[in-house]
Amino acid sequence: MSHTPPTTANQTNRFTTDAREIVKDLSYHNPFIYWFDFLVSLSIGYGFAAAYLNATLFSAEQLVCLLVASFALYRVASFMHEIVHFRSGEMKWFRLVWNVIAGIPMLTPTFFYQSHNDHHNARHYGTEHDGEYLPLGTGNVSEIALFLLQILLQPIFVTLRFLLAPFSFLHPRLRQWTLEHASSFVIDFRYRRKIPRNAPLMSWAAMDLLCSLRAWAIFAFILAGVTDWTRIPQLYALATLALGWNHIRTLSAHRYLTEGHRVSHAVQVIDSTNITGVPILTELLFPLGMRYHALHHLFPYLPYHNLGIAHRRLMNQLPANSPYRATVYPSWFAVISELVRSPEGEVGMLMSEGVKE
Repeated sequence: MSHTPPTTANQTNRFTTDAREIVKDLSYHNPFIYWFDFLVSLSIGYGFAAAYLNATLFSAEQLVCLLVASFALYRVASFMHEIVHFRSGEMKWFRLVWNVIAGIPMLTPTFFYQSHNDHHNARHYGTEHDGEYLPLGTGNVSEIALFLLQILLQPIFVTLRFLLAPFSFLHPRLRQWTLEHASSFVIDFRYRRKIPRNAPLMSWAAMDLLCSLRAWAIFAFILAGVTDWTRIPQLYALATLALGWNHIRTLSAHRYLTEGHRVSHAVQVIDSTNITGVPILTELLFPLGMRYHALHHLFPYLPYHNLGIAHRRLMNQLPANSPYRATVYPSWFAVISELVRSPEGEVGMLMSEGVKE
């Protein structure tokens, strides 16, 4: 399969109008699908997590429960990605309930993911203002290894961040620094978040303090004898595995070929991937339609339950030379093998010399 896109700005931008017409009726978010999927996934995740925490250490039962819980809770956490793309006022109760029974208990409040909007901003994508992008496709394998090492460190950083959260309110400047530098789920730790003037700071503060209570409760229960000290490494293992699935998925979400300059929306799409893969296995690693990442960057407003429909329509109705077809890969391995090779062909030339803005 060829992944060589067109070589001019006009060619790369032309297909978006046709594609928008093809999927224009698929923007409706079905509340029943969201609530059903979320609650079932949460029940499985919490149920198997409880079984994992109470199973005999290092037993086969514990290993199976850990694996199931990690995938289920990874899926639950992925709803955060859907929530940040909701329009203002859309599915307000879903957002609230998700934070109360999932986001706060798992130390993943939605306000930590508002920075995701910079990743979709055509002026910021792939630049220093995009915290979810690193030029992994233009470097060497050691940079990919460092990226994967984040899996081991991030649960520790997040826990410490929330343990120390109350101290951030001691001074306005300290709070501002905390929001800008330590309140975003990113892969580029140099990222500085811009706080808009109309930001719901009271809501963020409430979530921050509730997450802090949750983090402190883990250690308080151990000191009070309610739980054993082994709870800490067990929770760390669960968090690390669930986070690890997301990092492995993220590694294949893009070609990571931009090198810090601004590019057009069309190139942003071409730098992203759609992965077909084995249905069940791919759904585990790419929950909530995340296998269609290029499609998501093309139309971020499409709900996850319509991405498969939209992708099939585009593949059937777009012309054979459409750049959209260049985003399709048969598997996660196909993307990673290309990433490791650091391609320097027309794709790389397009990213570095082609469509800049």
